[in-house]
Amino acid sequence: MTIEYSPSSASAPLSVIFDTGGRRTVASYELELKRHRRTESGLRQELAQEEALLCQKEGLIQRQTVLTQESDHRLLNGLQMIVSLLSLQSRTTENAEVASQLASAADRIATIGSIHHRLHSFDGVETFAIKQFLDDICRDFSIMLSSEYPKRTVVAEGIEIELPAVTAIPLGFIANELITNAVKYGTGRITVSLEPNSETGYALSVANDGPALPQGFDPANRKGLGMRIIQSFVKQIGGELRIGRDDSNQGARFTVLFS
Repeated sequence: MTIEYSPSSASAPLSVIFDTGGRRTVASYELELKRHRRTESGLRQELAQEEALLCQKEGLIQRQTVLTQESDHRLLNGLQMIVSLLSLQSRTTENAEVASQLASAADRIATIGSIHHRLHSFDGVETFAIKQFLDDICRDFSIMLSSEYPKRTVVAEGIEIELPAVTAIPLGFIANELITNAVKYGTGRITVSLEPNSETGYALSVANDGPALPQGFDPANRKGLGMRIIQSFVKQIGGELRIGRDDSNQGARFTVLFS
C-alpha cells in the first residue's frame, strides 16, 4: 500500500509519494524531475527572450550613435561654412562697423565649433577635469591673438577639480564668452582662475588689465549677445555672476560662483 502526501505550498510545493516504510518511491522522483524540467524549460525561454531584447537594444544604441556622430559632423561642417561666409562678408563690406561685427560673429562661431569638437572627446563621460579644459580654451585664444596682439596672453590658474558634464560644459562656454569680452574691451594679460569659494563651493573668474567697468555697470541691462549668453549659462547651472576689479583694483573681473 502507498500513501500520497501533498504538503501545503508554504512548506513544500511538490507532491511526494511514500511507501509503507516511509521511503520515497520511483514515481515521486520522476514526478519531481518532470516539474524541474518544465521549470528549466520556462527559464530558458525567458532567458532567450531577454537576450533577444538585449540584442535589439544594442542595435538601437549603435544606430543612435551613428546618427549622433553624423549629426555632429554635419553641425561642425555647417558652423565652418557659416564662419567662412561671415569672414568673406566682413572683408567685402564697406561699412567698418558692420565688418567688425561680422568678424566678431565669425570668431565666436569658430570658437564654439572648437569647443564643441573638444567636448566630443568626453562623450560618455559623466565628469571630467575642468582645469585642463580651461587650459585648452586659453591656449586657443592665445594662438588666435598671437598674430594681431603678440603681447597679449590668456592663462588659466587655480585648482583642478572633477565636475559633472552638465556643469563643466556651460562653464566652458561662460569662460569663452568672458574671455571674448576681455579681449574686446581690456588690455594686457587675461587670467582665468578656478578657486574654492567659502560661500558656494567654487568660483570661476576672468580678469583683465585695462580700464575698469563703468560705475553702476549692470549686466542685466546690457544688450550685447555675449552678456546674454553668459547670464543664460549662469542661470542654467544655478550660479551667481559677480562683477568687480582685479587684485590690483584695476581692470575688470567677472566671477561666477557655483556649487
